[in-house]
Formats: sequence, structure tokens, C-alpha cells
Amino acid sequence: MPIQGGAGLCKPSIRKDKGITMLGYIQFADRLSAWFGKAFAWLILVMAIGVGYEVVVRYGLNAPTSWAFDLSYITYGTLFMMGGAYTLSRGGHVRGDFIYRLWRPKTQARVELVLYFLFFFPGVLALIISGWKYAERSWRYLEVSVNSPAGIPVFQFKTVIVAAGILLFIQGIAQVFRCIICIRTGEWLMAAEDIEETEVQLAREGAEEIGSFASQVSREDAHDLEQQHQELEERQQRTKRKHNDPERN
Repeated sequence: MPIQGGAGLCKPSIRKDKGITMLGYIQFADRLSAWFGKAFAWLILVMAIGVGYEVVVRYGLNAPTSWAFDLSYITYGTLFMMGGAYTLSRGGHVRGDFIYRLWRPKTQARVELVLYFLFFFPGVLALIISGWKYAERSWRYLEVSVNSPAGIPVFQFKTVIVAAGILLFIQGIAQVFRCIICIRTGEWLMAAEDIEETEVQLAREGAEEIGSFASQVSREDAHDLEQQHQELEERQQRTKRKHNDPERN
């Protein structure tokens, strides 16, 4: 059972190590990832406006731009990369949980802890090191896009690879601490639920409507039964008075 509280985190008894608690680091990493994720989420508007403008001028005015394609992949790529750590902190990445969900939280935490060191951190370190080489070379000659004649700069886009890798590494350490806490307490320490997928929200609202309808039907049924019971009692009383009335007999 996940545990929450305060600023999205519960505070179980955790041993302090070198003046900083694991809980404090988790809160720091979650807030850092959330800030970058929400800040770069605004790029979706930039991309939507740019692509929408391209559609209008291309098909309405027959005057396509030379920069729309570069704008679309740069904004979407930046959004995708910079939102990775935020998604990790909220447990939003795709996982094959058809077996995982059947395990106890402690078993889940042990498996995740091993996999983080076996696959996650080596992959993220490779991303940072390779991204640094790409970005350094790109900044050296101020690389521009070869996909259009507009000459859109892309050296800053290559830098996003390094930044995203560093954020993932920071958040990965927080996830390791979550695993350790879960192994000790038997409960997952979840981040604050500040976002919700549309499908989940619609499903919850539908369930609330069904529950409200069922409650209303139950009240109506109870009212009908009460009326039937009263009518039955009245008939029984009339029958009893009729049998006890000597004049009518």
C-alpha cells in the first residue's frame, strides 16, 4: 500500500546518514524533476502553434515555411527528454507488470533495486557521456540543421541530451532510496499525485456517476418498499376492524 502525506511524502522512521535523510533527498529530486517537467511542458503549445501555422500557410496559402519541421522535432524532442525524470518520479513509464503487480512491495523493491544498478544507471551514464561528446562537437562549430535551408541552430538541442541524462541520474538515486525504504517498511513511498491521465479521470467520474445513480435508485427502492409496507399495514388494520365490528358482522 503506497504511503503519502505532507508535501506528497510520508515520513517513516528512516536512519539519518551524513546529515541528510533519504526522505529529504527524495523530496528534493521529486521537486526538481517536477519543476523541469512542468516548465518544459509549455513547449507543447509552441509546437502546436508552429505546426498549426504551417498547416494554414501550406494548404491555405500555398506558401510552406522552411522552419516548421525543425521546430516540431526540436520542441517535441526537448519536451520528451526533459520530461523523462518527472515521469520517472511519478511512476509513469511503461512497465511489464503482469507479474510484477502480483509480488509483495518488498519483492518489487528488491527486484527494482537490482535492475536500477544493472540497467538504468549504466544506460543513463552512457547517455550523459555520449550526449556530452555530441553537444561539445556541435557547440564547437555551431551546428545548424541539415533538414531545411533555414539553417536552424541545433547545438542547443544536443545539449538537452546531457541535461536530461543528469536529471534522470538524480531522479534514479531517489528511486533507489524509495526501494530501500520499501524494503525496510514494506510500503512504497509515492510522489504527490499532481497530474492524472484523462482516461483515469473520466473513469473515476463515470464511477462516481454510477455510484450516485445506484444510491438514488436504492433510495427510491427503499421509499417504495416503505410505502408498500404502510399500505399493507393499513389493509391489515381495516380487515381487523371489519372482523371486530359487530354491526357489520
